[in-house]
Amino acid sequence: MLSRVADSLYWINRYVERAENISRFVEVSEAMALDCPPGSAEPWLPLIDASGDRDLFDSLYPQGSPDEVVEFLVRAEANPNSIVNCIDFARENARQIREVITTEMWEQLNDIYWTLQEEEGFWRQPPQELLRQIRRACQLFYGITDATLSRDLSWQFSRLGRLLERADKTTRILDVKYFLLLPSPDEVGGVLDELQWISLLRSAGAYQMFRQARQQAIEPKAVAGFLLLDPIFPRSVRYCLERIQETLRIVQGQAVPGAPDELECLSGLTLARWSYTRIDDLIAGGLHEAIDTLQSDLNRLHGLIEQRYLTPANIQSTDAGPACVLA
Repeated sequence: MLSRVADSLYWINRYVERAENISRFVEVSEAMALDCPPGSAEPWLPLIDASGDRDLFDSLYPQGSPDEVVEFLVRAEANPNSIVNCIDFARENARQIREVITTEMWEQLNDIYWTLQEEEGFWRQPPQELLRQIRRACQLFYGITDATLSRDLSWQFSRLGRLLERADKTTRILDVKYFLLLPSPDEVGGVLDELQWISLLRSAGAYQMFRQARQQAIEPKAVAGFLLLDPIFPRSVRYCLERIQETLRIVQGQAVPGAPDELECLSGLTLARWSYTRIDDLIAGGLHEAIDTLQSDLNRLHGLIEQRYLTPANIQSTDAGPACVLA
């Protein structure tokens, strides 16, 4: 497979996953805002922190009003991680490899793109409805991909991008809530505190599965344990890491005897660290510090995957001329 094709497939799915996560975050915050004082930034500014774009947001919107947060995350041209820009980037990557992806995949991504670009009636809908439509459109793209794309390297790189982005966003939204929004001792267990944790679960699409899996009160330790360590919930960090390891083994093919390379070591050690730990130990050692280390590991994983598979560094010369191929 050409490295440029692998790169496009990887980023198509990272961008669509990013757009879906942002739409989910904003949709839940819209609902949560109904329970907060008018004009309150309580459910809004943490989304900027979760996106990692606080400096850019502060420079563009010094007032930081709720409407400006929504504008920044959903439509702002100056924000490369806005929903509109993510879909734009995903479509551009798809356009470059139309011969590799299926017609249904291209049509769905193209439909999302033009809906966001040209349908003014779409933007006149209530915010929660349009965000729900964006989320469902992204989920439909996942379904079409899984239903129509052969389980070859194309699908594996698509899956890899989706899983890395999902793990990153789950850790970010949890870290923001746990580290930045912990209430004062008097508010712990209060109505607003419980609403925030319920909102966090809904942001990750985890509320119903949490209720089914954990027959206990919604409190910080239980929520953090579910989102980080649950082995079967598809948006938990542990689940994503297991599938990342599985996907990398398929991409790497038959293992070469000898010491594992840096990518194999990092993916294996990261998975082991988050498979054989307990939430009590993570909290005792500092949950924010543990999540910060995990985010650094995910960034390193991305860098190693990009270096090995997604850049034109591995070039083999043939009689037909140079071709960029996967190692």
